[in-house]
Amino acid sequence: MVNDFSIDEFLGGRLKIKQPLRGYRAGVDPVLLAASVNAYEGEDILDLGCGVGVASLCLSQRISGLNIYGIEIQSDYAALASENSKLNSLDLNIINTNIANLPESLRQMQFDHIIANPPYFDGLSSTASLNEGRDTSRIINTPLADWVLVMAQRLKQKGWAHLIYRVDRFDKLFPLLNARFGSFVLTPIVPRAGRDAELIIIHMRKSGKAALRLESPLCLHKGGKHLADCNDYTNKVEDILRGRGELTSWIKNN
Repeated sequence: MVNDFSIDEFLGGRLKIKQPLRGYRAGVDPVLLAASVNAYEGEDILDLGCGVGVASLCLSQRISGLNIYGIEIQSDYAALASENSKLNSLDLNIINTNIANLPESLRQMQFDHIIANPPYFDGLSSTASLNEGRDTSRIINTPLADWVLVMAQRLKQKGWAHLIYRVDRFDKLFPLLNARFGSFVLTPIVPRAGRDAELIIIHMRKSGKAALRLESPLCLHKGGKHLADCNDYTNKVEDILRGRGELTSWIKNN
């Protein structure tokens, strides 16, 4: 049970998010993911593993009139996602269930976009953090193949799926994606110029035929190292985190 909370500001204060003080806490990842989605008003969005709702709420704040459904296996986090929806006067449909056990109503739907930040550590080989909420968000209990299958089943023809994932686990995920999707656009995320990428945003299209494209890396921080007690984000990332920018240039030629 989650008992201790903070209320944190996202998008330059446009969103106020209640989340646990301990356990999984949303940072920049869901904000960047939401900023990269090429959705339009009136479209249907499915957020798999929505946590406390940050990605969905950031997307809803940027693009009005979306029909967003969030799936979250942890009841405490699902309750927080619903609470955050009301706190920000934005409509989310939050369902507390495993992604592999969607209710019949959702299994009858197909979506224009699916977003997700799947867990990336194998539960058999990972060391527990002694925090169930954090472990559930990081460790693969539902197999990655099931995540990919659900995305493929619930996505409309020519619909887009958008993921953010760790580069050092990408080799496990990509073969599963490549069997069901096409038109891949990959955006590496580097902490600083000259550093290796640690995360990657993956865009892919159901029945897509375009050639794979690797974009220039998105650099998070200025300079070669951290020099002061401040966030030192690059201007592009700062604009996104403040709700002034987006990451949708990748849609060209797709």
